Amino acid sequence: MLVLVAPGQGSQTPGFLTEWLELPGAADRVAAWSDAIGLDLAHYGTKADADEIRDTAVAQPLLVAAGLLSASALGDIAPGAVAGHSVGEITAAALSGVLDDAAALSLVRKRGLAMADAAAITETGMAALLGGDPEVTVPHLEKLGLTPANINGGGQIVAAGTMEQIAALEADKPEGVRRVVPLKVAGAFHTHHMGPAVETLAEAAKALAPADPKVAYVSNKDGRAVASGAEVLERLVGQVANPVRWDLCMETFKQLGVTALLELCPGGTLTGLAKRALPGVKTLALKTPADLDAARELVAEHAA
Repeated sequence: MLVLVAPGQGSQTPGFLTEWLELPGAADRVAAWSDAIGLDLAHYGTKADADEIRDTAVAQPLLVAAGLLSASALGDIAPGAVAGHSVGEITAAALSGVLDDAAALSLVRKRGLAMADAAAITETGMAALLGGDPEVTVPHLEKLGLTPANINGGGQIVAAGTMEQIAALEADKPEGVRRVVPLKVAGAFHTHHMGPAVETLAEAAKALAPADPKVAYVSNKDGRAVASGAEVLERLVGQVANPVRWDLCMETFKQLGVTALLELCPGGTLTGLAKRALPGVKTLALKTPADLDAARELVAEHAA
């Protein structure tokens, strides 16, 4: 059973779309998306530097575009389930048929802008914790007023809150945590600080007509496979201010009987987590079109 997954913010690197745009029809497709959302995706995916593509309002639509582009290059495939990490959930919604590509790009553009605006209200940030036991770490974070914004499995947790709270965490690490590494992000995503963005997205979602997913859609909220398109959309809106439970998503992959996990462009992060949490499961990350042949072989072996 094949699971198709889409990475989240932070996986983008300068120039990562360059080779993908050389595929037949890709440049025209991206140009049409760019016109529709008012953002030059080709420029940001090929010529922009790391600081430019770190901008939340840019990074999010760029990542969804990359995921959809790399998925279409695989051809018509039938995964047993789809999932995405944070903004990758919008890519997954399109792959499962809940939203069409145009609706997914429109929603993610509004999401990125709304989250950037919310992040500008209060100076907030995120930090990765290296080492430690989640059962010890999570209560410690909550004691400091921080949110465990990403619980990724394999002991990997990302904390989020005000810069003062992040500084307090660096001075008072949970038992077993070796290092606290501040992340270069614009704000405390997947926390209550994103409340204004939830309101904006809820309004935008009213204009959409989601279909029920054609394959199992595994949600970041609780790792549950969601069968209703309306519920998927509701979760996409609320998830902006809720922690990402990728650990529970991987537990669901196990229960579904996953035998292979394929990560869309710009792949790497989620396959790394899967190698630690899903022993015996074959993994492959789509980074450039050079990976497509191996990906197609994996699909042929493991897809329905």
